[in-house]
Parts: sequence; structure tokens; C-alpha cells
Amino acid sequence: MDQKPARARIVDAAHDLMLSIGLARTTTKEIARAADCSEAALYKYFSSKEELFVTVLAERLPKLGNLLSGLAAGEGGIEDHLTDIARQAALFYEQTFPMAASLYAEPQLKHRHEQGMRDLGTGPHRPIQQLDAYLRAEQDAGRIRADADTYAAASLLLGACAQRAFAYSTLPGGTPPQPLDEFATAIARTLLAGIS
Repeated sequence: MDQKPARARIVDAAHDLMLSIGLARTTTKEIARAADCSEAALYKYFSSKEELFVTVLAERLPKLGNLLSGLAAGEGGIEDHLTDIARQAALFYEQTFPMAASLYAEPQLKHRHEQGMRDLGTGPHRPIQQLDAYLRAEQDAGRIRADADTYAAASLLLGACAQRAFAYSTLPGGTPPQPLDEFATAIARTLLAGIS
């Protein structure tokens, strides 16, 4: 038996299953079995599969949320921050896309998942809101044009990263034409040219 604490085994098992078979097909029973614990033990730590999904996103995937919440306007170079965000977002969406894509095939499950995300106060809109807040703070500091649409800019950057994950996940090998660092730098530089 794995010597990790039960909670860590549960999160690891959920991550592996969600990544391999998708969120829609992953059940708490399967997660408990893969974590070598009872389903009742799983519910000691997590109230729902949605809460477990949010935990997987926060603890097992690239740290997009932490990066966004840690940004402070006026500190460091905006292009450097946007490059870091694009890099982390591309990695984050590369892993979340296969997990969540299966939800779109089952409308009832998607609705239940969306309600669970609302109940937890989270969802895929949060990174856009966080990046928008950072860009508005930079705008208030005079480092971004006063007439720039920060929400559109945040949506463009994160949308490009999500699209990269979607567009190349279906190709043989799944390899985008640009290496990740080159992509992140180009997206950040292009976006900043339009708003500064």
C-alpha cells in the first residue's frame, strides 16, 4: 500500500483518472478504489467530485491561479509577467482540456459540474477576472494605455493559451509548431504592443 496520507492518495488518483478518462467518466468510487481507500474515506476529505476537481487543479496542475493572485501592479516588467502567465496558462490548459472536455458530451453532468463550481465560488472565468484585475491595476498605475480594454486583453491572452491546448491535442503527437517559451514570449509581446 502507498505510504502517502489518504488525502494525497485521493488527489493523486483523481488527477490520474481525470487526465486519462476525463472528468465525466471519473467517479468517486473509481477514485477511492485507485487511492486504496473507501468511498466514505474520500468523503471525509471532499464533499463532492467538483471539490476534488478544484483541488486537483490547485494542487496537481501548473499554478496559474497562484501566479495570477500574486501579481502586484508596478512591480517588475509587464511583458515578463504576461510571458510567465502565458507559459503557465498554456501548461494549465494543456492538462485541463482533456479532463474537462468530456463534460461537454453530457449536458446533465455539465450542468451539475457548473453548479458545483458556482457553489465553490470558482470556475474557468476566474483566471480571466484575475488577469483583468492585474491589467486594470497596471492601467491605473499608468503602465498600460488608459483606453485599453483590459478585459479583452485578458481574454485574448488566456484564450490563445486555451486554444493552443485545444488545437494541437487532436493532432498526431499533439505538438504545437512553436515551443512553449517561444509561444509565451510572442503572445505576451504581441498583446502588450496593443495595450501599452
